[in-house]
Amino acid sequence: MATSSEDNMRSRTQQSPLASQRARSSHPSEATRNQPRGYFPLGYKEGFSQWWQGMSPAVTEHTVLSYIPHLQKPPTHTQTGSAPPSASVSTMSVDKDPSREAAPITTSSLTDPYGPRRWHSNLVKLSGKNRFLNEFSVERVEEDVENNLVMLHGYGAGLGFFYKNFEALSRAPGWKLYALDMLGMGRSSRPTFKILAKDREAKITEAENWFIDALEEWRVKKGIDRFTLLGHSLGGYMAVAYALKYPGHLNKLILASPVGIPEDPYAVNADMPEPEDSTMANEFTQDQGSVINESNPDIPANPKSGDNNNFLNARKNAGKQEGSGTPPRKPLPKWLTYLWDANISPFSLVRWTGPLGPRLVSGWTSRRFSHLPPDEAQALHDYSYSLFRQRGSGEYALAYILAPGAFARSPLIRRIQGVGRQYLGLHTAPTPDTNTNSNATPETALTTQSSPSSPSPATAQQQQQQQQQGKRENGIPVVLMYGEHDWMDIAGGYAAEQKMNEEKEKALRNASAQEARADRGSAKVVVIKKAGHHVYLDNDRHFNEVMLEEMKETQQAERRRRAELEGGSAK
Repeated sequence: MATSSEDNMRSRTQQSPLASQRARSSHPSEATRNQPRGYFPLGYKEGFSQWWQGMSPAVTEHTVLSYIPHLQKPPTHTQTGSAPPSASVSTMSVDKDPSREAAPITTSSLTDPYGPRRWHSNLVKLSGKNRFLNEFSVERVEEDVENNLVMLHGYGAGLGFFYKNFEALSRAPGWKLYALDMLGMGRSSRPTFKILAKDREAKITEAENWFIDALEEWRVKKGIDRFTLLGHSLGGYMAVAYALKYPGHLNKLILASPVGIPEDPYAVNADMPEPEDSTMANEFTQDQGSVINESNPDIPANPKSGDNNNFLNARKNAGKQEGSGTPPRKPLPKWLTYLWDANISPFSLVRWTGPLGPRLVSGWTSRRFSHLPPDEAQALHDYSYSLFRQRGSGEYALAYILAPGAFARSPLIRRIQGVGRQYLGLHTAPTPDTNTNSNATPETALTTQSSPSSPSPATAQQQQQQQQQGKRENGIPVVLMYGEHDWMDIAGGYAAEQKMNEEKEKALRNASAQEARADRGSAKVVVIKKAGHHVYLDNDRHFNEVMLEEMKETQQAERRRRAELEGGSAK
């Protein structure tokens, strides 16, 4: 039975955004019947009141984090890199008044059954003007930190969305957790996002570098050599990009419903899928109260019916249209593609509508958080609105990275085979090095970079020596997580798994027995039951269980690796 279920999930791609809704309308659940009616349930009066109040992101983040078990009073620094839309770039600054900094809070073993633990909120300054990353961390007191877990949120979100994961994951001995707001999002600083490149590929690379260079600079500042990286949605996309550009620093890569893996033939062509064919709509229409209480009626029964490398069955649909007399698919409306390419983000609408902004946001939050207790759902709505209304910055990268409808302009399926197989050295872009069985030299695959996040001279010199010696990574474990009701393409995850396994076979084709034993590359797909796109929140219990098991495996592997290095040094 388990094998049959996995085969069914393997064959599944994006669902029609209306299919699951039609099924639920035929068999409405109790959760569905209890949901408020209307697409924008927040009343005009309540919306105006929230807009007029204008709660700061620091206040709303603090409220969300107060729901962390055993942490009734979370540390929240009131410094912030965010700014309301009325503030100009030239006058924006981060208040470094010491009175606004947060002191770490330590929970005792008397009030914290899994403690003591130390919780800290911090704003980490990066090089350049107005560049900071908002950081929330938790570590176990009186224990050595053996491993670090870094968590990246999705598009337009913030670290507060992981509030149901911090406590459970920080029970793992020897681990320190970091959650970061990506540059230009959440409570991190919001510098002007501007692309200087002229050609298409260079624009994509520059947009990706904007985020991952900041992450690398943060790593260097924190003095972290190796860590496990967890990225959700757009954070997952950036996690892959980071692994490609900055090899040698990850001991595991965990991608939670990552965007941008599968290749879509319409993503960069004039003929785009019609709006109703884009399951990104499910992010706004899917009701989580129904998702967590029902099995998925749309998983196909035939495991052989799916295409393991498509998006919305685009290739299959395109094949049916060719020579069949079926008219070509209509393009997206010009106004929609114009708004997308002109960087008119969804959050721009929230800012432009003023007092109507909270009501617009309620159309998403009322469905996304419908499975949560009312007070938590309200806290997440307030948190979301307070972030969405901030001045636009990192959100404008979306048009360069994804085509309309969340189709990747540079699909990760073309690049993911390089994760864990890169030359150890400095890279200018998150692109895979030449294949392991090619005759290219590391000098042709790598070049030096110049960015605010360039490593220290000692580190750069060491990497340059490794480059000259032609050393590669010997693989890292990659885990791809998808929700049972995920609108993201799980078939793309299985295709990525296959591609990384094939790359491992190439790398070990002429390897010695010792090299084969030393290889740590692996890939697998995990399905989180009763969850949609936000797997970490929809079914936090299952997600946390899977994460703790992955962290345990990583800890054991890292201990073996360190023992091998010490044994080699002793010899």
